[in-house]
Amino acid sequence: MMDCCGLHRTGLLSRRGLMRTLGLGGAAMACTAVARPVWAEAATHAPVPAGVVAPHGCDVLLLTCMDFRLQNETVAYMDRRGLRDNYDHVVLAGASLGVLTQERPDWGLTFWDHLDTAIKLHGIRKVMVIDHLDCGAYKVFVGEAVMKDPAAELVAHGQRLRLLRSAINVQNAMLEVELGIMALDGTVQTVT
Repeated sequence: MMDCCGLHRTGLLSRRGLMRTLGLGGAAMACTAVARPVWAEAATHAPVPAGVVAPHGCDVLLLTCMDFRLQNETVAYMDRRGLRDNYDHVVLAGASLGVLTQERPDWGLTFWDHLDTAIKLHGIRKVMVIDHLDCGAYKVFVGEAVMKDPAAELVAHGQRLRLLRSAINVQNAMLEVELGIMALDGTVQTVT
């Protein structure tokens, strides 16, 4: 029996079908391998030349949502973690959802390009992805009804965060991936 990612790679399962199968809008089915997303393979960016490394580096690439209400809270959280001036920051509406959304595939390309560049230029060893509660992008792309139920909202974030972690691990198994969900007061709940 072929797993869902095998079906996707063979063309028998569309990207939309893959996302539904993985729990992003349909029945859940265990996937034994997560292929690098199609939108990540289609990147047309110029690669960073081999051997080019900045004279400085950092440990972490942080992905967060663009929500203006949490900019200061995000900086304060990273400072409390001892990461001031030690992370690259990528901002996409919806954070993990922004990378995975079918409605805006270029957002995923942007993330994968930034991740590749952060590895090559700054030698990052860890990716932190922080979604947040009451996210407008989730309301637009997942649906307001789901986001009105606190338990369903946490499930929606957790699914996408874990899917993105799997995709990052497939692309680069050496990277540590940390996931979190930020409340509007700036507290962060870890997602395992």
